[in-house]
Amino acid sequence: MDILGATLRVCVDDLETAVPFYERLAGGPALRFERGGVQVAAVGCFLLMSGPEAELEILRKVAATIAVKDVDEAHQVLTELGAHIIAGPVGTPAGRNLIAMHPDGVVYEYVDRRA
Repeated sequence: MDILGATLRVCVDDLETAVPFYERLAGGPALRFERGGVQVAAVGCFLLMSGPEAELEILRKVAATIAVKDVDEAHQVLTELGAHIIAGPVGTPAGRNLIAMHPDGVVYEYVDRRA
């Protein structure tokens, strides 16, 4: 499984206030989308999220987002290594993802850029 990078997940109260700071910090514009009532802005290695507290409470349980070449391959490797697949693979606005709990109890999102 090829790990291409990781994204830090940041829950913020006000996305409109937070985005300019992270755009300046990361040196580029935010890619924005909405998912399940949560407003999201991807800026460099940061994934900013703002929305209803009930949704953010769930999102805070995911330690990081890990970019991989192929989510199906990640699913296979994670399963073989004893990880528990919580959700997915499913399509997202940016590709596909799955949520997995590693044997140590830490939860990660794995994403690819496939259509």
